[in-house]
Amino acid sequence: MEEESKVILSYNLQWFAKDGPGGEKTEPATAKKLREAREDGKVSKSKELTSAFDLIVLFLVLKIFISTVGTGFLEVFYYVYRLIPDFIDMNAADISSQGVLSFFVPINVELLKMVAPFFIFGVTVTVLVNILQVGWKVTTKPMKPKLDRFNPLNGFKRIISKDSVFELFKSILKIGLIIYVAYTSIKDQADDIFLLYDIPLNQALTLCGDVIINTGLKISLVYLVVGIADFIYQKYRFNEEMKMTKQEVKDEYKNTEGDPEIKGKQRQRMREASRRRMMQDVPKADVVITNPTHLAVAIKYEPEVHRAPVVLAKGEDYLAQKIREAARENNIEIVENKPLARMLYANVDIGSEIPPELYQAVAEILAMVYNTRQ
Repeated sequence: MEEESKVILSYNLQWFAKDGPGGEKTEPATAKKLREAREDGKVSKSKELTSAFDLIVLFLVLKIFISTVGTGFLEVFYYVYRLIPDFIDMNAADISSQGVLSFFVPINVELLKMVAPFFIFGVTVTVLVNILQVGWKVTTKPMKPKLDRFNPLNGFKRIISKDSVFELFKSILKIGLIIYVAYTSIKDQADDIFLLYDIPLNQALTLCGDVIINTGLKISLVYLVVGIADFIYQKYRFNEEMKMTKQEVKDEYKNTEGDPEIKGKQRQRMREASRRRMMQDVPKADVVITNPTHLAVAIKYEPEVHRAPVVLAKGEDYLAQKIREAARENNIEIVENKPLARMLYANVDIGSEIPPELYQAVAEILAMVYNTRQ
């Protein structure tokens, strides 16, 4: 019976994972990726929240400066109304550019005075809200032209994307809420509105201003709720878009910090080199203190060089065995002292002097070793 032939194909399971190579995006974005996204102009920002604060400030400023605005409009109206007969009596030949400028300049100055508070407060609030959302960082990268924006296919994909559907739903919701709030607010003041034909002009302007401001503030507060909800959604959406796969995090770490495997091998080589140097110093030791098999510490005392004995080498398990073997080969005394060996191994680095608390214990052992040699 012939053996069945087998074909083994190698494949990477990551290619079958979500979002293509590298697997599913489950890891939070690193600081480097967030910084690069910020430089590219990609931030989690809600335009609705900015617009909501702009509306609130608009109607609050209007409520504060309503009397000034109303007085200004009346003055402009009276000014224009008084000059109308003069322009009617003037011939076409008498009308010059200087005369037209003299007519319109005072009007424009008064209009600018009325608009200035709205412009100043509006710009200030817009800048502050944007800074609070994304911070302050000026970048020109979003202004650079990109060829993919001129691709009709990409534009069509943006039109029918889920983001465009969400924006459409959000716009319908905003329009519906604004219409409802405006209708209920005006309906409550319908009786006052019907009196406009029977009251003086100043009172009519005041009444219209109150109706507009009250309705606008109600709409602004509703719009603020929509803006806060949109800001939370934009934050969540941005964090989801910035997520990375495990492979992307690994690659970024390699690019910034170096390959972990290579760094691990380097650290291993450094440890091996340090151990070789340490083992070369063992023959210089006066005594090796052991635990007896778990730990080993080699000590050297040179009064003319150091104030106290110095630890030349130390190790545990396999390395402790090697230190004991090197000590036997070089006829170095091995002394068993479990508490002292543990204290030296845990508290004294290689090449360092022993602490004063251990002077007496180490001195007794060294004295015994010296006496044995003599």
